[in-house]
Amino acid sequence: MSTQLPQDITTQIDKFLAKFPDDQRQSAVISSLFVVQNNNGGWLSTELMDAVADYIGMPKIAVYEVASFYSLFDLEEVGKHKIYLCTNIACMLRGSKSIAQYLQSKLNIKFNETTADGKVTLKSAECLGACGGAPMLQLDDQYHENLTFERIDALLEELD
Repeated sequence: MSTQLPQDITTQIDKFLAKFPDDQRQSAVISSLFVVQNNNGGWLSTELMDAVADYIGMPKIAVYEVASFYSLFDLEEVGKHKIYLCTNIACMLRGSKSIAQYLQSKLNIKFNETTADGKVTLKSAECLGACGGAPMLQLDDQYHENLTFERIDALLEELD
């Protein structure tokens, strides 16, 4: 059984496909997966990846390879909000280890886990490219730099 993508999703994907020649439709796979993930509670099921492969006209395994390679894609259900904490050297040297411990304690979860209420998934990120503002994290689509415990508390309080 194959999942069919809703028309509002295919309309968004078509905008990306239009940017490439017909024989290079696979070039729109990252954008297509991102659209599908954003419309599926933040994660990609195998059925949805298969639907993207069918719609774009590329092998399913090639779509799986892309989705499993990039950390921006989640292949399991996630919380309503995703926190990616940078754990690379610049952030580590400026305190990301203590920020990680604080977040894990505050949320009562470890990396790659979701809070019991389904509100937050915590992930580590190898590098988010904001070394000058280390330590930093990405909360959903927003970067937050120069983190302190107080700043973490404020961010968590704002979550709905």
